[in-house]
Amino acid sequence: MKGQLILIPGRSSKQGVGLNKGKLKEEYIRVTTTLELSFEDAQELGLETADIVKISNHIGETEVQVKVLKEGKLPIGYAFIPYGPPSSCLFDGETCGTGMPASKGMTIDVEFIKKGVKKKTALPPKTAVG
Repeated sequence: MKGQLILIPGRSSKQGVGLNKGKLKEEYIRVTTTLELSFEDAQELGLETADIVKISNHIGETEVQVKVLKEGKLPIGYAFIPYGPPSSCLFDGETCGTGMPASKGMTIDVEFIKKGVKKKTALPPKTAVG
């Protein structure tokens, strides 16, 4: 299961909150190591939410967890990842004097590594009323 997509790294509200809480906190790490894929691309690649994939380009590579979005939430052929250490592994150091490396629209290879474990949300116990 291997394919190519266009990566769009960027800011997200969850990434911003995690950043303010601390880069070493679980919340920030979880958000910045999550690659969002369209439902259609995930089906084509045989991927499910929580699967671990290697994303790579001519600059570097990193392993991240997949989050499959609902149909129509992300254009087919594109993937999104919040800015963070994993996405930075794929950026060229050249900034053309802007202070920010070019990061939008890079082609990446996506390769399945292993099945992930989906976390189940535990509901609070029901309490008797009355």
